[in-house]
Formats: sequence, structure tokens, C-alpha cells
Amino acid sequence: MRNPPWTRDELILALDLYMKRRANLPSHGSVEVSDLSTLLNKMAESLGKPAAATYRNTNGVYMKLMNFRRLDPLYIDSGKKGLVRGNKDEEVVWDLFSSNTHQLTLVSNAIRKASGCKKLSTLEDDETYEAPEGRILTRMHRYRERDRDLVKRAKQAAQKKHGRLVCEACGFDFKETYGARGEGLIEVHHTKPLHTVAEDHQTSVADLALLCANCHRIVHATRQWLTVQEVRALLRPDLSQ
Repeated sequence: MRNPPWTRDELILALDLYMKRRANLPSHGSVEVSDLSTLLNKMAESLGKPAAATYRNTNGVYMKLMNFRRLDPLYIDSGKKGLVRGNKDEEVVWDLFSSNTHQLTLVSNAIRKASGCKKLSTLEDDETYEAPEGRILTRMHRYRERDRDLVKRAKQAAQKKHGRLVCEACGFDFKETYGARGEGLIEVHHTKPLHTVAEDHQTSVADLALLCANCHRIVHATRQWLTVQEVRALLRPDLSQ
């Protein structure tokens, strides 16, 4: 059975290794390549994806590093070529992170940490909901947003401060519109950068925003997620500040 295309998470981790060893890439038999192969298989398990024996083996990981070489100006400007047959998403990941290795390291470390969370396998993927940082951190984000205790605390804080629950982007009030049937209805959005969601610190209510389902969907409608302020600006530019 043919292995599936590389996911965004996997490409980010491969690029992280590539950038760290850019001047002298490790061989397919190196410890670094072997460790990454092991991690990628662990990630597949965390996501509930049974992997074949050849899944992301050391040869596959090494070839992916060679794929990134075809995009590297430091390599191709010398008249050389990398492996030209690759995943289209490689170019996207290269453009996103190759010029910002600090952000690449932050995201890669967060993916590594989150990959060990067994609870992530209980969440299904939503292709319209995946962030640029990949599937693992997107699932962790969704897990935080569905945490009943966090949702309860966010609603209680809003009730105490404003006396009601309203969407922070459009101002929609479920109770005002639907009466008793709308009592307590609102969604919670985690606003912290995705590379921080795998950290062990307790999420603060200040990290959460209350949104109606429509505005929450708009936040996640494309891979480049919008902030609450950006959604607000789409609706009311004069009130976006």
C-alpha cells in the first residue's frame, strides 16, 4: 500500500531539521534522520492513523530533505538541483518558515510536544479548519476550545463583567434573539498563538474570546486564521480598533 502524502506537520518538522543542518545535511543512516522517522510514526499514532511498516522510514525522511534542496537558493544558485519530484505543500512550508527559523523552531517544538497527547486521537479532522502550523496543533487548539471547564469559566467571566453573553466580533446575543432557548449559547475561541497551545501552563480566561458560531467559523475559514479584531473589521471597519 502506498504511503499517503506528507502532512503539513511532517513537512514543518522535516524543514526544521533541514534548516538546522542546511550546510551539511545528515545522511539517511544518521541519528537525526532516524529520530525524525521515529517521531513521525509516533505522530501518526497520536492522530489515530495506523502506519504501514514503510511509513516515513529513514529513506523517506532523507528524500524529503532532498526535496527541500530544490527550493533552497543557497543550493540551486550553485548550479545544483535537489529532488524535483515532491509535495506541492513543500513550497508553501518553505515560503512560510524558511526565512523565519525562530518561528519554525517554536512551531516544531510545539508539534513535538503535542504529538504525545493521546487525547488528540479522539478529535476528527476538519480540512477547512487546519491552521498553517498543521494538524497536530490544530487538534490541540480544538481540544482546548472544547474543554468544558474553560468554556464554563469564560462564560461566567463574561456574565460577571457584562451581565450577558455576546459575540465579541459581531455583538450577537443568543438570548436577546431567541429568548430562553438562547440562554447560555455561545462558543469559545482560544486566541493564543498555536505554537503555545502545547505548553503546560493553565489557560487564562484572558486567552479566550466568546464568538457566535458564524464568526467562529469565519476565524477558521481559511488556513491563515483571522483574529477576532480582523473579523470585527470585516463587519464594522469603524469599530475595529
